[in-house]
Amino acid sequence: MKPPSGPEEARRQASDISVFASSCTLHGLSHVFGRGSLTPRRGLWAVAMLLSMAAFLYQVAERVRYYGEFHHETALDERESHQLTFPAITLCNINPLRRSRLTPNDLHWAGPSLLGLEPSEHAAFLRALGQPPTPPGFMPSPTFDMARLYTRAGHTLEDMLLDCRYRGRPCGPENFTAIFTRMGQCYTFNSGADGAELLTTPKGGAGNGLEIMLDVQQDEYLPVWKDMEETPFEVGIRVQIHTQEEPPSIDQLGFGAAPGYQVFVSCQQQQLSFLPPPWGDCSSASLDPDFEPEPAGPLGPPSPSPGPSPPYSLMGCRLACETRYVARKCGCRMMHMPGSAPVCSPQQYKDCANPTLDAMLRKDSCVCPNPCAITRYAKELSMVRMPSRAAARYLARKYNRSEAYIAENVLVLDIFFEALNYETVEQKKAYEVSELLGDIGGQMGLFIGASLLTILEILDYLCEVFLDRVLGYFWNRKRSQRPSSTHLLQEGLGSHGNQVPNLSLGSRPSTPPCAVTRTLSASHRTCYLVTRL
Repeated sequence: MKPPSGPEEARRQASDISVFASSCTLHGLSHVFGRGSLTPRRGLWAVAMLLSMAAFLYQVAERVRYYGEFHHETALDERESHQLTFPAITLCNINPLRRSRLTPNDLHWAGPSLLGLEPSEHAAFLRALGQPPTPPGFMPSPTFDMARLYTRAGHTLEDMLLDCRYRGRPCGPENFTAIFTRMGQCYTFNSGADGAELLTTPKGGAGNGLEIMLDVQQDEYLPVWKDMEETPFEVGIRVQIHTQEEPPSIDQLGFGAAPGYQVFVSCQQQQLSFLPPPWGDCSSASLDPDFEPEPAGPLGPPSPSPGPSPPYSLMGCRLACETRYVARKCGCRMMHMPGSAPVCSPQQYKDCANPTLDAMLRKDSCVCPNPCAITRYAKELSMVRMPSRAAARYLARKYNRSEAYIAENVLVLDIFFEALNYETVEQKKAYEVSELLGDIGGQMGLFIGASLLTILEILDYLCEVFLDRVLGYFWNRKRSQRPSSTHLLQEGLGSHGNQVPNLSLGSRPSTPPCAVTRTLSASHRTCYLVTRL
Protein backbone atom coordinates (compact mmCIF):
# COMPACT_ATOMS: atom_id res chain seq x y z
CA MET A 1 0.00 0.00 0.00
CA LYS A 2 1.36 3.43 -0.93
CA PRO A 3 2.30 5.87 1.81
CA PRO A 4 0.06 8.90 2.26
CA SER A 5 0.69 11.80 -0.06
CA GLY A 6 1.83 15.24 1.05
CA PRO A 7 -1.61 16.99 1.26
CA GLU A 8 -3.16 13.98 2.96
CA GLU A 9 -0.37 13.90 5.56
CA ALA A 10 -0.79 17.65 6.21
CA ARG A 11 -4.57 17.27 6.62
CA ARG A 12 -4.08 14.36 9.00
CA GLN A 13 -1.64 16.36 11.11
CA ALA A 14 -4.06 19.32 11.18
CA SER A 15 -6.83 17.07 12.54
CA ASP A 16 -4.58 15.53 15.18
CA ILE A 17 -5.70 16.76 18.63
CA SER A 18 -2.18 16.73 20.03
CA VAL A 19 -0.89 18.86 17.16
CA PHE A 20 -3.81 21.28 17.58
CA ALA A 21 -3.37 21.45 21.36
CA SER A 22 0.32 22.34 21.04
CA SER A 23 -0.47 25.46 18.97
CA CYS A 24 -3.93 26.49 20.31
CA THR A 25 -4.17 29.71 22.35
CA LEU A 26 -6.60 28.08 24.80
CA HIS A 27 -4.63 27.93 28.05
CA GLY A 28 -4.01 24.46 29.49
CA LEU A 29 -5.10 22.51 26.40
CA SER A 30 -1.50 21.51 25.51
CA HIS A 31 -1.07 20.02 29.01
CA VAL A 32 -4.16 17.82 28.62
CA PHE A 33 -3.77 16.56 25.04
CA GLY A 34 0.01 16.45 24.76
CA ARG A 35 1.85 13.44 23.29
CA GLY A 36 2.52 10.47 25.53
CA SER A 37 0.55 8.32 27.93
CA LEU A 38 -1.93 9.46 30.59
CA THR A 39 -0.20 10.75 33.72
CA PRO A 40 -1.49 12.20 37.02
CA ARG A 41 -0.20 15.59 35.96
CA ARG A 42 -2.30 15.43 32.78
CA GLY A 43 -5.34 14.36 34.84
CA LEU A 44 -4.97 17.33 37.18
CA TRP A 45 -4.75 19.67 34.23
CA ALA A 46 -7.91 18.11 32.79
CA VAL A 47 -9.78 18.60 36.09
CA ALA A 48 -8.59 22.21 36.30
CA MET A 49 -9.76 22.90 32.75
CA LEU A 50 -13.18 21.34 33.40
CA LEU A 51 -13.65 23.38 36.58
CA SER A 52 -12.60 26.58 34.83
CA MET A 53 -14.92 25.83 31.91
CA ALA A 54 -17.82 25.16 34.32
CA ALA A 55 -17.17 28.42 36.18
CA PHE A 56 -16.99 30.31 32.88
CA LEU A 57 -20.26 28.84 31.59
CA TYR A 58 -21.98 29.61 34.91
CA GLN A 59 -20.89 33.24 34.80
CA VAL A 60 -21.98 33.55 31.15
CA ALA A 61 -25.40 32.08 31.99
CA GLU A 62 -25.79 34.56 34.87
CA ARG A 63 -24.87 37.53 32.67
CA VAL A 64 -27.24 36.41 29.91
CA ARG A 65 -30.03 35.91 32.45
CA TYR A 66 -29.44 39.38 33.90
CA TYR A 67 -29.51 40.92 30.42
CA GLY A 68 -32.76 39.07 29.68
CA GLU A 69 -34.44 40.77 32.65
CA PHE A 70 -34.03 44.15 30.85
CA HIS A 71 -33.28 46.30 33.88
CA HIS A 72 -33.27 50.08 33.63
CA GLU A 73 -32.02 52.92 35.79
CA THR A 74 -33.25 56.50 36.22
CA ALA A 75 -30.95 59.51 35.86
CA LEU A 76 -31.90 62.92 37.25
CA ASP A 77 -30.19 66.02 35.89
CA GLU A 78 -30.68 69.78 35.81
CA ARG A 79 -29.88 71.73 32.67
CA GLU A 80 -29.85 75.36 31.64
CA SER A 81 -31.42 76.99 28.61
CA HIS A 82 -31.27 80.44 27.03
CA GLN A 83 -35.04 80.42 26.43
CA LEU A 84 -37.99 78.15 27.14
CA THR A 85 -41.26 77.61 25.32
CA PHE A 86 -44.09 79.00 27.41
CA PRO A 87 -46.70 76.37 28.32
CA ALA A 88 -50.35 76.35 27.34
CA ILE A 89 -52.62 77.89 30.01
CA THR A 90 -56.24 76.68 30.08
CA LEU A 91 -58.78 78.42 32.31
CA CYS A 92 -62.47 77.81 32.95
CA ASN A 93 -65.07 79.67 34.95
CA ILE A 94 -66.41 77.33 37.63
CA ASN A 95 -69.94 78.38 36.67
CA PRO A 96 -70.70 76.66 33.33
CA LEU A 97 -73.72 78.73 32.18
CA ARG A 98 -74.79 82.33 32.63
CA ARG A 99 -78.22 82.77 34.16
CA SER A 100 -79.10 85.69 31.88
CA ARG A 101 -78.60 83.59 28.74
CA LEU A 102 -80.87 80.66 29.64
CA THR A 103 -84.20 80.42 27.84
CA PRO A 104 -87.36 78.35 28.42
CA ASN A 105 -86.23 76.12 25.56
CA ASP A 106 -82.90 75.51 27.35
CA LEU A 107 -84.74 74.57 30.54
CA HIS A 108 -87.02 72.22 28.64
CA TRP A 109 -84.13 70.29 27.10
CA ALA A 110 -81.26 70.68 29.56
CA GLY A 111 -83.02 71.48 32.85
CA PRO A 112 -83.47 67.86 34.02
CA SER A 113 -79.90 66.80 33.14
CA LEU A 114 -77.93 69.91 34.16
CA LEU A 115 -79.98 71.40 36.97
CA GLY A 116 -82.19 68.55 38.14
CA LEU A 117 -85.34 70.52 37.31
CA GLU A 118 -88.73 68.95 36.86
CA PRO A 119 -91.10 70.52 34.30
CA SER A 120 -93.29 71.83 37.12
CA GLU A 121 -90.33 73.76 38.57
CA HIS A 122 -89.49 75.72 35.43
CA ALA A 123 -91.64 78.73 36.36
CA ALA A 124 -90.14 79.04 39.83
CA PHE A 125 -86.63 78.67 38.45
CA LEU A 126 -87.25 81.39 35.86
CA ARG A 127 -88.40 83.69 38.66
CA ALA A 128 -85.19 82.87 40.54
CA LEU A 129 -83.26 83.84 37.42
CA GLY A 130 -85.12 87.12 37.23
CA GLN A 131 -86.69 86.25 33.90
CA PRO A 132 -90.31 86.31 32.81
CA PRO A 133 -92.27 83.03 32.91
CA THR A 134 -92.67 80.80 29.90
CA PRO A 135 -95.04 82.48 27.41
CA PRO A 136 -98.37 80.76 26.66
CA GLY A 137 -98.28 78.36 23.73
CA PHE A 138 -94.53 77.78 24.07
CA MET A 139 -93.28 75.02 21.72
CA PRO A 140 -89.77 73.61 22.29
CA SER A 141 -87.43 73.21 19.36
CA PRO A 142 -87.43 69.79 17.62
CA THR A 143 -83.70 69.28 18.26
CA PHE A 144 -81.17 70.59 20.73
CA ASP A 145 -77.38 70.92 20.55
CA MET A 146 -75.44 70.89 23.83
CA ALA A 147 -72.32 72.44 22.27
CA ARG A 148 -74.33 75.41 21.01
CA LEU A 149 -75.86 75.87 24.46
CA TYR A 150 -72.45 76.18 26.12
CA THR A 151 -71.14 78.41 23.33
CA ARG A 152 -74.10 80.78 23.63
CA ALA A 153 -74.75 80.70 27.38
CA GLY A 154 -71.24 80.11 28.74
CA HIS A 155 -68.99 82.87 30.04
CA THR A 156 -67.19 84.63 27.20
CA LEU A 157 -63.58 85.70 27.48
CA GLU A 158 -64.43 89.14 26.11
CA ASP A 159 -66.58 89.74 29.21
CA MET A 160 -64.25 88.10 31.75
CA LEU A 161 -60.85 89.39 30.60
CA LEU A 162 -60.20 92.83 32.08
CA ASP A 163 -56.46 93.03 31.42
CA CYS A 164 -53.85 90.78 29.78
CA ARG A 165 -50.10 91.12 29.44
CA TYR A 166 -47.40 88.73 28.31
CA ARG A 167 -43.86 89.78 29.24
CA GLY A 168 -45.19 93.32 29.70
CA ARG A 169 -46.80 93.48 26.26
CA PRO A 170 -50.58 93.73 25.84
CA CYS A 171 -52.55 90.65 24.81
CA GLY A 172 -56.26 89.97 24.40
CA PRO A 173 -58.97 87.41 23.63
CA GLU A 174 -57.42 86.88 20.19
CA ASN A 175 -54.49 85.18 21.92
CA PHE A 176 -56.81 82.55 23.44
CA THR A 177 -58.49 79.55 21.83
CA ALA A 178 -61.93 78.32 22.85
CA ILE A 179 -62.05 74.64 23.82
CA PHE A 180 -64.67 72.36 25.33
CA THR A 181 -63.93 70.46 28.53
CA ARG A 182 -66.15 68.65 31.00
CA MET A 183 -66.55 72.00 32.78
CA GLY A 184 -68.03 73.60 29.66
CA GLN A 185 -66.45 76.15 27.36
CA CYS A 186 -62.89 77.07 28.40
CA TYR A 187 -60.07 79.11 26.91
CA THR A 188 -56.41 78.24 26.26
CA PHE A 189 -53.57 80.73 25.99
CA ASN A 190 -50.61 79.86 23.71
CA SER A 191 -52.35 76.75 22.38
CA GLY A 192 -50.46 76.69 19.07
CA ALA A 193 -53.72 75.93 17.27
CA ASP A 194 -53.95 76.47 13.51
CA GLY A 195 -50.17 76.63 13.23
CA ALA A 196 -49.77 79.66 15.48
CA GLU A 197 -46.22 80.32 16.61
CA LEU A 198 -45.56 79.28 20.19
CA LEU A 199 -44.49 81.99 22.62
CA THR A 200 -41.12 81.76 24.35
CA THR A 201 -39.52 83.55 27.28
CA PRO A 202 -35.82 84.42 27.71
CA LYS A 203 -36.06 85.28 31.41
CA GLY A 204 -37.51 83.86 34.58
CA GLY A 205 -39.34 85.56 37.41
CA ALA A 206 -42.51 87.59 37.80
CA GLY A 207 -43.23 89.96 34.93
CA ASN A 208 -41.71 87.60 32.35
CA GLY A 209 -44.79 85.44 31.85
CA LEU A 210 -48.57 85.79 31.58
CA GLU A 211 -50.41 88.22 33.83
CA ILE A 212 -54.20 88.48 33.47
CA MET A 213 -56.99 90.17 35.43
CA LEU A 214 -60.34 88.36 35.29
CA ASP A 215 -63.91 89.12 36.26
CA VAL A 216 -65.61 85.90 37.35
CA GLN A 217 -69.09 87.50 36.92
CA GLN A 218 -70.49 86.10 40.12
CA ASP A 219 -73.86 87.76 39.49
CA GLU A 220 -74.26 85.43 36.48
CA TYR A 221 -73.86 82.26 38.54
CA LEU A 222 -76.79 79.86 38.46
CA PRO A 223 -78.81 79.52 41.66
CA VAL A 224 -78.25 76.32 43.58
CA TRP A 225 -81.62 74.69 43.11
CA LYS A 226 -80.80 71.16 44.24
CA ASP A 227 -77.82 69.42 45.78
CA MET A 228 -76.58 67.43 42.79
CA GLU A 229 -73.20 65.81 42.14
CA GLU A 230 -72.33 68.42 39.49
CA THR A 231 -73.55 71.42 41.51
CA PRO A 232 -70.69 73.91 42.14
CA PHE A 233 -70.61 75.62 45.53
CA GLU A 234 -67.41 77.63 44.98
CA VAL A 235 -66.62 80.77 43.00
CA GLY A 236 -63.59 81.51 40.85
CA ILE A 237 -61.76 79.89 37.97
CA ARG A 238 -59.93 76.61 37.39
CA VAL A 239 -56.50 76.73 35.74
CA GLN A 240 -54.32 74.04 34.20
CA ILE A 241 -50.75 74.43 32.95
CA HIS A 242 -49.86 71.85 30.31
CA THR A 243 -48.04 71.31 27.03
CA GLN A 244 -49.55 72.17 23.67
CA GLU A 245 -49.67 68.49 22.66
CA GLU A 246 -51.65 67.42 25.72
CA PRO A 247 -55.43 67.97 25.90
CA PRO A 248 -56.51 69.64 29.16
CA SER A 249 -58.14 67.60 31.89
CA ILE A 250 -58.98 70.61 33.96
CA ASP A 251 -61.79 69.04 35.99
CA GLN A 252 -59.25 66.59 37.46
CA LEU A 253 -55.87 68.36 37.28
CA GLY A 254 -56.71 72.06 37.43
CA PHE A 255 -56.03 74.28 40.45
CA GLY A 256 -58.36 77.02 41.67
CA ALA A 257 -58.01 80.78 41.87
CA ALA A 258 -60.51 82.77 43.92
CA PRO A 259 -61.64 86.38 43.44
CA GLY A 260 -60.12 88.91 45.82
CA TYR A 261 -56.63 87.45 45.46
CA GLN A 262 -53.61 87.80 43.21
CA VAL A 263 -52.21 84.29 42.62
CA PHE A 264 -48.53 83.88 41.74
CA VAL A 265 -47.67 80.59 40.00
CA SER A 266 -43.95 79.81 39.74
CA CYS A 267 -43.28 76.99 37.25
CA GLN A 268 -40.34 74.72 36.52
CA GLN A 269 -40.24 72.61 33.39
CA GLN A 270 -39.57 68.89 33.76
CA GLN A 271 -38.73 66.62 30.84
CA LEU A 272 -39.25 62.91 31.39
CA SER A 273 -38.00 60.18 29.06
CA PHE A 274 -39.14 56.56 29.36
CA LEU A 275 -37.96 53.42 27.60
CA PRO A 276 -40.12 51.29 25.29
CA PRO A 277 -40.64 47.57 25.90
CA PRO A 278 -38.96 45.35 26.98
CA TRP A 279 -37.04 47.79 29.23
CA GLY A 280 -40.13 49.89 30.03
CA ASP A 281 -43.76 50.29 29.06
CA CYS A 282 -43.90 53.60 27.21
CA SER A 283 -45.75 54.07 23.94
CA SER A 284 -45.71 56.59 21.11
CA ALA A 285 -48.57 55.18 19.03
CA SER A 286 -51.11 57.61 17.62
CA LEU A 287 -54.70 57.55 18.82
CA ASP A 288 -58.03 56.63 17.30
CA PRO A 289 -60.86 57.84 19.54
CA ASP A 290 -63.62 56.72 17.18
CA PHE A 291 -65.93 53.93 18.25
CA GLU A 292 -64.75 50.41 17.54
CA PRO A 293 -66.90 47.36 18.42
CA GLU A 294 -64.98 45.51 21.11
CA PRO A 295 -66.01 43.29 24.03
CA ALA A 296 -66.95 45.02 27.27
CA GLY A 297 -64.42 45.15 30.06
CA PRO A 298 -61.20 46.96 30.83
CA LEU A 299 -59.97 48.90 27.87
CA GLY A 300 -56.43 48.89 26.59
CA PRO A 301 -54.80 51.77 24.83
CA PRO A 302 -56.67 52.95 21.72
CA SER A 303 -55.81 51.54 18.36
CA PRO A 304 -53.37 53.44 16.14
CA SER A 305 -55.07 55.90 13.86
CA PRO A 306 -54.64 55.34 10.10
CA GLY A 307 -54.68 59.07 9.39
CA PRO A 308 -52.96 62.14 10.83
CA SER A 309 -53.45 62.45 14.58
CA PRO A 310 -51.98 64.40 17.50
CA PRO A 311 -48.90 63.05 19.25
CA TYR A 312 -49.44 60.44 21.91
CA SER A 313 -50.02 61.73 25.44
CA LEU A 314 -51.33 60.16 28.61
CA MET A 315 -54.32 62.50 28.85
CA GLY A 316 -55.02 62.06 25.14
CA CYS A 317 -55.01 58.29 25.53
CA ARG A 318 -57.40 58.44 28.47
CA LEU A 319 -59.70 60.84 26.65
CA ALA A 320 -59.79 58.58 23.59
CA CYS A 321 -60.42 55.58 25.83
CA GLU A 322 -63.29 57.38 27.59
CA THR A 323 -64.72 58.37 24.22
CA ARG A 324 -64.75 54.78 22.98
CA TYR A 325 -66.27 53.53 26.24
CA VAL A 326 -69.09 56.12 26.30
CA ALA A 327 -69.73 55.64 22.56
CA ARG A 328 -70.00 51.88 23.06
CA LYS A 329 -72.38 52.18 26.00
CA CYS A 330 -74.49 55.15 24.92
CA GLY A 331 -74.08 55.40 21.15
CA CYS A 332 -72.90 59.02 21.42
CA ARG A 333 -70.05 61.12 22.80
CA MET A 334 -69.89 64.04 25.19
CA MET A 335 -69.19 67.43 23.67
CA HIS A 336 -65.60 67.63 25.00
CA MET A 337 -64.69 64.24 23.54
CA PRO A 338 -62.99 63.86 20.14
CA GLY A 339 -64.14 61.54 17.38
CA SER A 340 -66.90 61.33 14.81
CA ALA A 341 -69.73 59.91 16.97
CA PRO A 342 -72.78 62.18 17.41
CA VAL A 343 -72.91 64.45 20.46
CA CYS A 344 -75.18 63.16 23.21
CA SER A 345 -78.53 64.83 23.79
CA PRO A 346 -79.32 66.29 27.23
CA GLN A 347 -81.38 63.21 28.10
CA GLN A 348 -78.50 60.92 27.05
CA TYR A 349 -76.21 63.04 29.23
CA LYS A 350 -78.46 62.43 32.23
CA ASP A 351 -79.39 58.78 31.68
CA CYS A 352 -76.19 57.32 30.22
CA ALA A 353 -73.15 59.49 29.48
CA ASN A 354 -72.53 61.10 32.89
CA PRO A 355 -73.21 57.91 34.95
CA THR A 356 -71.13 55.79 32.56
CA LEU A 357 -68.15 58.15 32.61
CA ASP A 358 -68.27 58.53 36.41
CA ALA A 359 -68.40 54.75 36.89
CA MET A 360 -65.52 54.31 34.46
CA LEU A 361 -63.36 56.87 36.30
CA ARG A 362 -64.04 55.15 39.61
CA LYS A 363 -63.03 51.76 38.20
CA ASP A 364 -60.06 53.22 36.28
CA SER A 365 -60.81 50.94 33.33
CA CYS A 366 -58.43 52.59 30.88
CA VAL A 367 -54.94 51.11 30.61
CA CYS A 368 -52.71 53.76 29.07
CA PRO A 369 -48.91 53.43 29.05
CA ASN A 370 -46.72 56.42 29.69
CA PRO A 371 -45.53 58.37 26.64
CA CYS A 372 -41.87 57.91 25.78
CA ALA A 373 -41.36 61.66 26.24
CA ILE A 374 -43.32 63.86 28.66
CA THR A 375 -43.02 67.53 29.48
CA ARG A 376 -44.74 68.65 32.65
CA TYR A 377 -44.59 71.67 34.91
CA ALA A 378 -43.99 71.69 38.64
CA LYS A 379 -45.86 74.56 40.33
CA GLU A 380 -45.48 76.64 43.45
CA LEU A 381 -48.45 78.86 44.34
CA SER A 382 -48.58 81.90 46.56
CA MET A 383 -51.21 84.62 46.86
CA VAL A 384 -51.96 88.01 48.33
CA ARG A 385 -55.23 89.82 48.96
CA MET A 386 -56.32 92.31 46.33
CA PRO A 387 -57.38 94.96 45.73
CA SER A 388 -56.21 97.33 48.39
CA ARG A 389 -58.58 100.11 49.40
CA ALA A 390 -56.84 102.57 47.15
CA ALA A 391 -56.78 100.13 44.25
CA ALA A 392 -60.45 99.25 44.78
CA ARG A 393 -61.48 102.88 44.20
CA TYR A 394 -59.29 103.11 41.09
CA LEU A 395 -60.56 99.82 39.61
CA ALA A 396 -64.16 100.74 40.40
CA ARG A 397 -63.79 103.96 38.41
CA LYS A 398 -61.86 102.27 35.60
CA TYR A 399 -64.35 99.46 35.00
CA ASN A 400 -67.48 101.35 36.11
CA ARG A 401 -68.21 98.94 38.96
CA SER A 402 -68.67 99.27 42.68
CA GLU A 403 -65.86 98.62 45.11
CA ALA A 404 -67.81 95.69 46.54
CA TYR A 405 -68.16 94.17 43.05
CA ILE A 406 -64.40 94.50 42.47
CA ALA A 407 -63.62 92.76 45.77
CA GLU A 408 -66.06 89.90 45.10
CA ASN A 409 -65.36 89.26 41.39
CA VAL A 410 -61.88 90.34 40.31
CA LEU A 411 -58.74 88.23 40.56
CA VAL A 412 -55.23 88.44 39.09
CA LEU A 413 -53.28 85.45 37.83
CA ASP A 414 -49.51 85.72 37.30
CA ILE A 415 -47.79 82.68 35.74
CA PHE A 416 -44.03 82.63 35.07
CA PHE A 417 -40.93 80.42 35.06
CA GLU A 418 -38.93 80.37 38.26
CA ALA A 419 -35.71 80.18 36.22
CA LEU A 420 -34.56 79.11 32.79
CA ASN A 421 -33.24 75.80 34.03
CA TYR A 422 -35.22 72.59 33.71
CA GLU A 423 -35.05 69.10 35.14
CA THR A 424 -34.59 65.94 33.09
CA VAL A 425 -35.64 62.53 34.37
CA GLU A 426 -34.39 59.89 31.94
CA GLN A 427 -34.70 56.14 31.97
CA LYS A 428 -31.60 54.37 30.64
CA LYS A 429 -30.78 50.76 29.94
CA ALA A 430 -28.93 49.41 32.96
CA TYR A 431 -27.15 46.72 30.92
CA GLU A 432 -26.27 47.21 27.25
CA VAL A 433 -25.24 44.56 24.72
CA SER A 434 -21.71 45.99 24.72
CA GLU A 435 -21.52 45.46 28.48
CA LEU A 436 -22.74 41.89 28.08
CA LEU A 437 -20.05 41.14 25.49
CA GLY A 438 -17.42 42.82 27.65
CA ASP A 439 -18.40 40.71 30.67
CA ILE A 440 -18.35 37.51 28.63
CA GLY A 441 -14.94 38.40 27.22
CA GLY A 442 -13.60 39.19 30.69
CA GLN A 443 -14.87 35.91 32.14
CA MET A 444 -13.49 34.05 29.13
CA GLY A 445 -10.04 35.54 29.64
CA LEU A 446 -10.11 35.04 33.42
CA PHE A 447 -11.22 31.40 33.55
CA ILE A 448 -10.03 29.77 30.31
CA GLY A 449 -7.59 32.32 28.86
CA ALA A 450 -9.44 32.49 25.54
CA SER A 451 -10.54 35.19 23.14
CA LEU A 452 -12.69 35.47 20.04
CA LEU A 453 -9.79 34.25 17.88
CA THR A 454 -9.52 31.15 20.09
CA ILE A 455 -13.09 30.29 19.17
CA LEU A 456 -12.17 30.68 15.50
CA GLU A 457 -9.21 28.32 16.04
CA ILE A 458 -11.50 25.68 17.55
CA LEU A 459 -13.97 26.04 14.66
CA ASP A 460 -11.12 25.72 12.18
CA TYR A 461 -9.92 22.54 13.94
CA LEU A 462 -13.42 21.02 13.85
CA CYS A 463 -13.57 21.76 10.14
CA GLU A 464 -10.26 19.93 9.61
CA VAL A 465 -11.53 16.94 11.62
CA PHE A 466 -14.64 16.82 9.46
CA LEU A 467 -12.61 16.92 6.25
CA ASP A 468 -10.12 14.26 7.40
CA ARG A 469 -12.30 11.84 9.36
CA VAL A 470 -15.68 12.04 7.64
CA LEU A 471 -14.97 13.05 4.06
CA GLY A 472 -11.66 11.08 4.13
CA TYR A 473 -13.55 7.93 5.03
CA PHE A 474 -15.76 8.16 1.95
CA TRP A 475 -12.76 9.10 -0.23
CA ASN A 476 -10.74 6.03 0.86
CA ARG A 477 -13.75 3.79 0.36
CA LYS A 478 -14.13 5.05 -3.21
CA ARG A 479 -10.44 4.45 -3.94
CA SER A 480 -10.67 0.89 -2.62
CA GLN A 481 -13.31 0.08 -5.25
CA ARG A 482 -11.11 1.07 -8.25
CA PRO A 483 -8.75 -2.08 -8.44
CA SER A 484 -11.73 -4.47 -8.65
CA SER A 485 -13.16 -2.51 -11.58
CA THR A 486 -9.81 -2.62 -13.42
CA HIS A 487 -9.50 -6.42 -12.88
CA LEU A 488 -12.98 -6.93 -14.30
CA LEU A 489 -12.02 -4.95 -17.41
CA GLN A 490 -8.92 -7.11 -17.97
CA GLU A 491 -10.98 -10.29 -17.78
CA GLY A 492 -13.41 -8.93 -20.36
CA LEU A 493 -10.61 -8.03 -22.76
CA GLY A 494 -8.97 -11.47 -22.28
CA SER A 495 -12.14 -13.39 -23.19
CA HIS A 496 -12.56 -11.39 -26.37
CA GLY A 497 -8.89 -11.99 -27.30
CA ASN A 498 -9.58 -15.75 -27.51
CA GLN A 499 -12.44 -15.17 -29.94
CA VAL A 500 -10.34 -12.89 -32.23
CA PRO A 501 -6.94 -14.59 -32.76
CA ASN A 502 -5.84 -12.22 -35.56
CA LEU A 503 -6.04 -9.18 -33.26
CA SER A 504 -2.58 -8.15 -32.00
CA LEU A 505 -2.58 -5.52 -29.28
CA GLY A 506 1.14 -5.60 -28.50
CA SER A 507 2.65 -4.47 -31.84
CA ARG A 508 0.07 -1.80 -32.74
CA PRO A 509 -0.09 1.71 -31.32
CA SER A 510 -2.48 2.50 -28.51
CA THR A 511 -6.08 2.74 -29.56
CA PRO A 512 -8.57 5.20 -28.12
CA PRO A 513 -11.32 3.75 -25.93
CA CYS A 514 -13.95 4.46 -28.53
CA ALA A 515 -11.96 2.43 -31.17
CA VAL A 516 -11.63 -0.51 -28.82
CA THR A 517 -15.33 -0.33 -28.25
CA ARG A 518 -15.97 -0.59 -32.00
CA THR A 519 -13.49 -3.50 -32.37
CA LEU A 520 -15.01 -5.48 -29.51
CA SER A 521 -18.58 -4.76 -30.42
CA ALA A 522 -19.54 -8.45 -30.12
CA SER A 523 -20.22 -8.00 -26.37
CA HIS A 524 -22.26 -5.11 -25.00
CA ARG A 525 -20.94 -5.75 -21.48
CA THR A 526 -17.29 -5.36 -22.56
CA CYS A 527 -18.14 -2.10 -24.34
CA TYR A 528 -19.81 -0.79 -21.18
CA LEU A 529 -16.80 -1.67 -18.99
CA VAL A 530 -14.29 -0.04 -21.29
CA THR A 531 -16.42 3.09 -21.59
CA ARG A 532 -16.79 3.31 -17.77
CA LEU A 533 -13.02 2.94 -17.34
